[in-house]
Amino acid sequence: MKELTFETLLAVFEEMFGSGLFWFMVALAAGITAAYLYVLIRDRALSMRKFLVAQLSMPFGAIAAVVFVWQITNSGLSDIGGPVDVIILLGVAAIGAVGLAILVYTAQSLLRKAG
Repeated sequence: MKELTFETLLAVFEEMFGSGLFWFMVALAAGITAAYLYVLIRDRALSMRKFLVAQLSMPFGAIAAVVFVWQITNSGLSDIGGPVDVIILLGVAAIGAVGLAILVYTAQSLLRKAG
């Protein structure tokens, strides 16, 4: 593989997660993003209280994302082979943390409007 293309990434993720699970996760992420944008437009401001709760959920999202990837790939902590593996796991953790924070903020805003 001489160059990394978008099609290659799609093929790798579909192979790793399975086609059904991968596209379900893409659709779920798109739905949560749309709901988050709706909440931001509707409220016209960020609620700092909701934002704080969302930030406090971030470590749980990071851990859950790493554990999820380890379960899907049938690997674990002892399988980390080098710096690239650590960088990838940190990236997965960051995506999980931000994703859960967005989900928590959106859920709070949709379930209780005031605050």
